[in-house]
Amino acid sequence: MRQITRLVLLWLLAITLPVGVGAQSDAPLNYRLDASASDVSARVPFFGLSSKTARFPRMEGSVTIVPGAPERAAIDVTFDAVALEAPDQTTLNRLRGERFFWVERYPTIRFIGRSINLSSPTRGTVTGELTARGVTRTEVLDVTFARDPNVSRGRAVTFAGEMTIDRREYGMRSYQLIVGNKVDIRLNARLVPR
Repeated sequence: MRQITRLVLLWLLAITLPVGVGAQSDAPLNYRLDASASDVSARVPFFGLSSKTARFPRMEGSVTIVPGAPERAAIDVTFDAVALEAPDQTTLNRLRGERFFWVERYPTIRFIGRSINLSSPTRGTVTGELTARGVTRTEVLDVTFARDPNVSRGRAVTFAGEMTIDRREYGMRSYQLIVGNKVDIRLNARLVPR
């Protein structure tokens, strides 16, 4: 009798649980970047008194987060350097030119994140490789999620990110008396499930 009761309970459990519930909880969360709701900017000091900001309106990318194992995250985002925007035409021409992004030769900028180190459910760092102007260097992006990405299965995830790089390390050494060397990069991104 106990055997029959157990079988009936297992059968009832099987027909009432949604398909894949057990396996789904640790399945990777796959997202694509919603470029229309995302923004990336790079701000650099100018004459030590003010700053100039360039924006990268065109981007695409994907993010995979493994619940319970953020160190296994995979992030791959590409920015269209040709489409970059600047506050005035002179700055735009210089940024697109050979002394800065040299978009004719290097039309994209790419960030490949290798892991997320969370210090809380919504804050952490992403370590990865940034490639600009043909140079690849390891950089760290500080991130703040609007809500815990581990419990956001099936929903969009938004986050903000910041990093500071030295433009000279990417071969951009011109106008050092006028333009600062440290570049503050800010990212506001929306990820949607794939």
